[in-house]
Amino acid sequence: QVQLVESGGGLVQPGGSLRLSCTASGSSFSPYAMDWYRQAPGKQRELVAGITQFGRTNYADSVKGRFTISRENAKRTLYLQMNRLQPEDTAVYYCHMSTTNYWGQGTQVTVSS
Repeated sequence: QVQLVESGGGLVQPGGSLRLSCTASGSSFSPYAMDWYRQAPGKQRELVAGITQFGRTNYADSVKGRFTISRENAKRTLYLQMNRLQPEDTAVYYCHMSTTNYWGQGTQVTVSS
């Protein structure tokens, strides 16, 4: 079945940037909307950003203007460019494929001095 694998997480200082990637295997990728979610310890999982198969995007208010979601269908890859990171962005970030409800295993993002 479909496998989603995230990469690009790590430790970054406040104000820094990271780019997350999610690569899908076992599907054509393009028919589905894709999302990034995140979950911090003790908090519920929240939607960070989404992108439809046509490229329309939406963002949580907390990340609007700082994060950019994009996709390259031919590479079966979803991206999340994260700029001006803040400590409250610290979480495990998950790639999600809509409709099929497939999830990646998550990648840790830690924003700390």
